[in-house]
Amino acid sequence: MFFLLLTLGTLAVTVNVDHIGEMSCNPAVGGLAKGHLVREIDALGGEMAKNIDATGIQFRRLNTKKGPAVQSSRAQADKEQYRLRMKRVLERQENLDVKQAMVDTLIVEDEVVKGIVTSIEERFLGKAVILTTGTFLKGLIHIGLKNFPAGRMGDPASSKLSDHLRALGLNVGRLKTGTTPRLDGRTIDFSRLTPQFGDDPPVPFSFETEAITQEQVPCYITYTNQETHKIIKTGLDRSPLFTGVIKGVGARYCPSIEDKVVRFPDKARHQIFLEPMGLGTTEIYPNGVPTSLPLDVQFKMVRSIEGLEEVEIVRPGYGIEYDYVDPIQLKPSLECKSIKGLFLAGQINGTSGYEEAAGQGLMAAINAVRYVRGEAAVVLGRDQAYIGVMIDDLVTKGTQEPYRMFTSRAEYRLLLREDNADLRLRELGHQIGLVSNAIYEKFERKRTAIDELLSLLSEARLNPKPEVKQTIENLGLGTINQPVTLKDLLKRPGAELKDIAQLDSRVSSFNSEAGEQATILVKYDGYIRRQMEQIGRAKHLEGAKIPEGLDYGAIPGLSNEVKEKLGRTRPISLGQASRISGITPVAVTIVQIYLKKWEQDARQ
Repeated sequence: MFFLLLTLGTLAVTVNVDHIGEMSCNPAVGGLAKGHLVREIDALGGEMAKNIDATGIQFRRLNTKKGPAVQSSRAQADKEQYRLRMKRVLERQENLDVKQAMVDTLIVEDEVVKGIVTSIEERFLGKAVILTTGTFLKGLIHIGLKNFPAGRMGDPASSKLSDHLRALGLNVGRLKTGTTPRLDGRTIDFSRLTPQFGDDPPVPFSFETEAITQEQVPCYITYTNQETHKIIKTGLDRSPLFTGVIKGVGARYCPSIEDKVVRFPDKARHQIFLEPMGLGTTEIYPNGVPTSLPLDVQFKMVRSIEGLEEVEIVRPGYGIEYDYVDPIQLKPSLECKSIKGLFLAGQINGTSGYEEAAGQGLMAAINAVRYVRGEAAVVLGRDQAYIGVMIDDLVTKGTQEPYRMFTSRAEYRLLLREDNADLRLRELGHQIGLVSNAIYEKFERKRTAIDELLSLLSEARLNPKPEVKQTIENLGLGTINQPVTLKDLLKRPGAELKDIAQLDSRVSSFNSEAGEQATILVKYDGYIRRQMEQIGRAKHLEGAKIPEGLDYGAIPGLSNEVKEKLGRTRPISLGQASRISGITPVAVTIVQIYLKKWEQDARQ
């Protein structure tokens, strides 16, 4: 989809308007770290969380036995309903027009984008353009040694735009991803499989959703086996991945089943989640077996799996190659450095996944509007959001393989939890006009309640009276021999807020949202303070801005390699410069000293 943002209106141009919101791969939203992105999008005023809450058919919280920093949400979507609802949202959005067309070229004058030209030579003029091309740029589908151009199965590829981007001077590369065969659920013996149920009650993604009311269904678990692996190996001589037909780099963290079998020969089996694709269809998505093997091998492969002995394939799995633009050519606002007003978001920047694309799309749209209005860009810091971590990774380091979000990528992940996304970002969403006054007022009431509960826990003291000591011991919280605060008690291992409420009835007056936040902040207080200190130490580098036209070649003391890397990335701050691969602390110090002298000379 290609967005053209005007001062008073927006045009969305897409290859097929019936495929707005189409889930090309697995019918699910969220997952480890990806759930964080969805909650952040919601906190800023985006639509993704609301859409999955309205159409999700199974919700699960992941990593619940671990700390709050790595807990994430995931939901199965009714694929058709997800698409239809998102289409309705776009169609009803004020100041948004939707048109079906293929964009072939951009209109660029004096390194400033002026609009787009479609394949039938329609011209749409505007002050900013966002490219969100997915896997459509010279998309090439592979099923065995057969291949054909397509953006995804059933949609045409964009054949001219990537050549045009190259002609404009952008560095364009090639990536690869893949998807699984879709199965006919009527031909699966579910009685032999292990059901996996969602949470009861399901926990919504959006901070605005009160409850999930639609029907919920289970997924099922099965496994590949040694026979499956033998069948896969017999097809490797016709695999585009292993015969060199596919040139694009695939996702390291989401390999095809044939790649997993070859890379892990000692692994006896691989887990498969059979995921329903909706309440109104019998199609099943076998998550865990993405493949580009020939169809006859796919057929034998799935029929070797327990419960799938009589299964029929509705749609074959396939690999797809596509072009992308090295994101190191973008500013942190996602605006192209060499073409003013041109923004890129999603898989065109080398990312994988719906959630990564949605986070970039939201930030690119925000900054395109601010560009049109002549306002400063909104750039989320690594200490503010996973969205900020992702974009900083992309524009600072670039990527040569599909980028996927992980909690391990965030150095301040204890601060960037799913549960506090609104506390981190809701105010910003309101300031930039995406969060309504009514929603913001509700958020303020929540924030006030958290502050009041924390104050109560910090100030209320318990004296070691016999009856108090007995109650504490009965709750399994040890004992006290001197006055302690409620906060001190809540810090003790195993202590829960409901226990503290038995010692002070005022605690019971606060709702579960305030209670959850207060509990996390109390129990992880020491760790959170240490991360805040780390952020404080890093702030001076982030605040040290680097002039856009700085000549790194003129800085004495820098190696040619460092000059080349800084000149290619053109960091906006010393903090960003410090995160470029191969840039040492010494090099950052040299630039810092040079900037101070440069500023002094400029003032004289």
